[in-house]
Amino acid sequence: MRDLLTDDSFRARPRRVREGNRESIALRRLSRSFAEQPDSVLQELVNTAVEFCGADGAGISLEEPERRSFRWVVVAGSLSRYLDDRASRHVSPLGSLIESSRPQLFRVSKPEIDHLGVMGRPVTDGVLIPWATTALKGTLWAVSHTSETAFDEEDYALLSSLADFASIIVRYQHHQRLLHESGKAIAVAEMAHRLAHRINNPLQSLTNTLFLARSDAANAPKYLEQAEADLARLSAQVATLLEVSTAAARPKVAASDLLATDV
Repeated sequence: MRDLLTDDSFRARPRRVREGNRESIALRRLSRSFAEQPDSVLQELVNTAVEFCGADGAGISLEEPERRSFRWVVVAGSLSRYLDDRASRHVSPLGSLIESSRPQLFRVSKPEIDHLGVMGRPVTDGVLIPWATTALKGTLWAVSHTSETAFDEEDYALLSSLADFASIIVRYQHHQRLLHESGKAIAVAEMAHRLAHRINNPLQSLTNTLFLARSDAANAPKYLEQAEADLARLSAQVATLLEVSTAAARPKVAASDLLATDV
């Protein structure tokens, strides 16, 4: 790893002839993708990094604190086979990289790849750009397998803009998931509240019926038959309440299904 911002050899790399407005073209493409297909915009972002920077591969890695690892959430190009793979924070340099919040140049030799126990081609030139928000940490990376000077300062500028865009999208998707889970929890609580009230009716009827059975021995069989019916109604309501209590773990159970039968 070498700090990209202070690496003199990187600044001395010759700049390739590029389309002058490629950054604006790339960001317009991603904005359109976000508006039309928000769930796939991160994949479009790494596809754009490969296309516009001439990279062999690109991807986004997100930290998973509970696993103490990083996961490749989207990948394009030569490393696509590693989609959803994880690297331990202790093994991967991404942890210290993200903490430093500084872009890095890197290479991965064949012996290093063999040591990690993975199948892949050596990385002859790579750029890693980290970002961190209050809840999420990640990095955008692009690699070459054929050139030791594949990326220049203009590529870094574009990748930096793409990394900023990626951090916004990741934060947005994270907040959407939180809102969804919050809304689901509220719905489950409301259903449980409604069922608690509905349970009270057969429970009260059962209590009254048993009282009458004890008070009127002559008609006790009739009251006990009524008590069995009340108990069946109560059991059905309790079963439905149990369904509600596990609704978060059973997304196929809809609220309308749980409350469809009014007994």
